[in-house]
Amino acid sequence: MRSGFRNPTVTQIAFFGGSFTAINRSYMLSLLQEAQGLVRQYGLAGIRVSTRPDRVGEEVLSVLKSYAVTAIELGAQSMNDEVLMANHRGHSAEDIRSASKRIRMHGFELGLQMMTGLYRDTPERAVKTMKELIACSPDTMRIYPTVVLPHTELARLCHEKKYQPQKLEEAVTLCAHLIQMCENAGVRVIRVGLHAEGGIDAGRVAGPYHPAFRELCESRILFDAFVPALTQELEKTGEIAYNIKVSPKRLSAAVGQRKRNIQRLGDLGFQVRMLPDELLSGRAFTIECN
Repeated sequence: MRSGFRNPTVTQIAFFGGSFTAINRSYMLSLLQEAQGLVRQYGLAGIRVSTRPDRVGEEVLSVLKSYAVTAIELGAQSMNDEVLMANHRGHSAEDIRSASKRIRMHGFELGLQMMTGLYRDTPERAVKTMKELIACSPDTMRIYPTVVLPHTELARLCHEKKYQPQKLEEAVTLCAHLIQMCENAGVRVIRVGLHAEGGIDAGRVAGPYHPAFRELCESRILFDAFVPALTQELEKTGEIAYNIKVSPKRLSAAVGQRKRNIQRLGDLGFQVRMLPDELLSGRAFTIECN
C-alpha cells in the first residue's frame, strides 16, 4: 500500500502553533497515539513538536519518547531575561539552557526558535541571544522577526509610542547576520520569517513582514559578499562592468527583489549582470569582466 508521501523516511508529523506539552494531558496523549499509529503504518521518520522551555521536564520527555517523538523545538525567543520578562514569556534564559540540555540527553533532535525586534530588545541583544542559543547545541533554528497584530499588548505599546518595531530593512540586515552565525556554527536554519498565510500582512499593525523574507535575507548575504569581491576585481583590472555567475537556485536572490542588488551595486559604480551557472552551488559565485 502506497503512503502518498514522497519520501516517508524523512517525513515527520508535526504539532506546531502552540505549546504541545502544555495542553490537556489526555488530549495530548490521544494526539500522540494517533500520530504514532501513522508513523508505524507509513514508515515515517517520527513526530516533531514545539513547546515552551518550562514545559519539558523529565517525565514529559519520557512520555514523548515512548510515542515516537524524535524532535522537540523550543520557543526560546530571547536569552535576555529583561526581554523575556517585558514580553511576558513566563520563562527564563536558564529555563532554555536546562531544557535544551535535557532534550539532548534524552536523544531528541533539538530545535530552537528566536524572535528579533521584541519589546526592549536590540540588535546587539539579538546577536548575543543567537550566540547563547548556538551554545545550547541545537540541530535546527527558526528566526522570526516580531510582527505586531491587532488587540495585543505590543499593539498597545506601539499606539502609546513606547515600542518601535523593526523596519523591514533593519530586520533583513540583522537576520542575514544571524543566519550566517548559525551556518558558521553548523546549525541548520529551517525557517526565517512567518509563513505567507492567514492574512498577516493585511491585518498587522506594524513589523517587518514580507512573504519572501528569507529571500530578502539571502539577497543581502550575497550583496555583502559581492561588494568586496567586486572591489578587489576593480583594483586588479580597473574595469567596472562584470558578469556575476551564481547557482540557478540563487539567481533570484542574487538579482534581488525588483533588481535591488543590481541597483545597489550600480550605486557603488559597478555595472553587473547576474547569470546562472549549473556548476555552482550554495552561495558560491564567480566574477568575470563583461
